[in-house]
Amino acid sequence: MSRNERHTSDMMNKGLLSRTECEVIRGIAILGIVLHNFTHWLRFAVKENEYTFTQGKADRLYELLNSPDGDLITHLLSFFGHYGVPLFLFLSAYGLVMKYEKATVSPVAAQPTPGVWHFTRYHFLKLFKMMVVGFVLFTLVDAVTYEPHHYRLLDIVAQLGLFNNLLEHPNNVIWPGPYWFFGLMLQLYILYRLLFFRKHWGVVVAVMVLSMVMQMVCDPTGETLNRLRYNSVGGLLPFGLGLLCARYVRREWSKTAYAAMFMAGLALLFVMSGNYYTWFFVPAVICLLGIAGVKLTPAWLMKPLKWVGNISAAMFVIHPVARKIFIPVAHRGDVGAGLLLYMLAAVGLAWGIKLLLKKIPDPRLEA
Repeated sequence: MSRNERHTSDMMNKGLLSRTECEVIRGIAILGIVLHNFTHWLRFAVKENEYTFTQGKADRLYELLNSPDGDLITHLLSFFGHYGVPLFLFLSAYGLVMKYEKATVSPVAAQPTPGVWHFTRYHFLKLFKMMVVGFVLFTLVDAVTYEPHHYRLLDIVAQLGLFNNLLEHPNNVIWPGPYWFFGLMLQLYILYRLLFFRKHWGVVVAVMVLSMVMQMVCDPTGETLNRLRYNSVGGLLPFGLGLLCARYVRREWSKTAYAAMFMAGLALLFVMSGNYYTWFFVPAVICLLGIAGVKLTPAWLMKPLKWVGNISAAMFVIHPVARKIFIPVAHRGDVGAGLLLYMLAAVGLAWGIKLLLKKIPDPRLEA
């Protein structure tokens, strides 16, 4: 670890979240995402409100909560698991502040302020390095398994350029579906450097409010809302909260306070998911639950979750490959076997992909 990295690690340990706690939250987030991306393909599972809002989906969840069946956990993972994404956005923003703003407190560890072009290029290459390995492997598997996707030239170019979120009807052209995240992150990195980097907290809050208003005036099931939420507008609330927490939140609370926070967050999660206007604020509740949850996580569970968090990036890029192979097992009726094989493959492949990514040189950040 370099002096800059050690200093950044020390700064994170002095903030709201330590480096270990961040890794644990990543572990929880990736498990939610990976399990969601399997369970919501099951025909019987209640479907999520992710990019648009359909009241019937929320009503169906409440019906199942009132009269639970043997598949309740599957329904909950299908409906809520995608909220691992806001946790990743929160942590990404938190890490940006610690790396580019807090690290410069020490003259020894200070690094030159990166220009907009060099900053964007660096983070594009970091995202591209992860994405392209998984994308190549997925397209190979997809081509020889059931119902292969029909790629257009523009779709492939847009995926490689990380701008496929900007295409019309992104949910129909982005394949594998989870790869919309790479374009979203690139947009947020650019916005961070242009709008938020060492700016007054009021700028962050103003942009967050504007993004919420832009979404709330949309038709709940319309294409405008769908496209906004596929792009940076839909991710600015948890991203902005990550920036603000990294800069200003330091106070350590008691276990009792965190427990109360967690229970209140759970109640708000279920209540706010049932109304179109409160639904927009659920990502903030998820961030609250992530913070409180990691503070309450017992020591014996921290280590395995940290390990999962450490391979979370590799697990994200490769789990669509495992899903494409093993979802037919669940569709044939053996959901438990399909899910177990899928998770084993996702973890094992992620471990291998992480080793492979280490062999590929990292981009260098220039001032």
